[in-house]
Amino acid sequence: MWKIGNIEINSRVVLAPMAGISNSAFRRIAKEMGCGLVYAEMVSDKAITYKNKKTIDMLQMTEDERPIAQQIFGSDVDSFVEAAKFIYENMKPDIIDINMGCPVPKVSIRAQAGSGLLKHPEKIKEIVSAVVKSVPIPVTVKIRSGWDKDSINAVEVAKICEEAGASAITVHGRTRSQGYSGKVDLDIIKKVKESVSIPVIGNGDVVDIESAKKMLDYTGVDAIMIGRGSLGNPWIFKELNEYFEKGIIIPKPTPQERIDMIFHHMDYLKEIKSEKIVCLELRTHIAYYIKGLKDASFYKNKIYQTKSINDIILLLNEYRKELGD
Repeated sequence: MWKIGNIEINSRVVLAPMAGISNSAFRRIAKEMGCGLVYAEMVSDKAITYKNKKTIDMLQMTEDERPIAQQIFGSDVDSFVEAAKFIYENMKPDIIDINMGCPVPKVSIRAQAGSGLLKHPEKIKEIVSAVVKSVPIPVTVKIRSGWDKDSINAVEVAKICEEAGASAITVHGRTRSQGYSGKVDLDIIKKVKESVSIPVIGNGDVVDIESAKKMLDYTGVDAIMIGRGSLGNPWIFKELNEYFEKGIIIPKPTPQERIDMIFHHMDYLKEIKSEKIVCLELRTHIAYYIKGLKDASFYKNKIYQTKSINDIILLLNEYRKELGD
């Protein structure tokens, strides 16, 4: 058990805010698998202030996802404040998170948001301080190690965020210029943990027990955030909890359990999306769920040609029979 502000969290494993992935359906599954805290995919502060319907729809969350953090990205103090207030008043998340880690050029370069803010420490203090004052719930910040290898400033930024009132900080141990390539730098995460007194969440390259243990043991972080390592593998949350809490290594999911999870995921998606969007999103998830199974490429290609949920169901049932018990 650990805390962010006054929010109690019962697992040291956290779900990352992945764009196009971490919607309510995926978050609910992560929580069912024992994830301690889920971060919703980032939304634009400007889109919230303009009351953009697509963005507002992305904010939907359910009670069984708590505790939940809603992430916002932007570069303008007033828009950040307005968006944070709107989200708090209408959605009541447990935590508001400020994105200072997104490496995508249209966010970090064109909009000077996401990891683009790492180049402007004075602006970081202004934004975090203003958002903290605007909502009565904990505010957290997600950063990278720096803009590039010549400007590693995660420790400086973390200290600024703490001084500005942030209740926790997540560090992805890569620079903005690295994107998702190369290896995560555990040393910078360790230095951030040693430099602040608020909780620190380590992020990057956690995909199994070995990498999770290495992150926790080496850096001393309070929790670990998992993103890509959970794609097609929400069981990772249960796996890590069982290992860290009881020292047990649980069996990997069977092929049948993977197919069952696809149907479960589909049911949750159908509650929040149109059939067309369910098909599009589910195809991506299915590719991850069945990766490594017999004839996975064949069925993945067939599923990518489908146009309806019913077609996907027929193919999955056919695949289930082929996989056997």
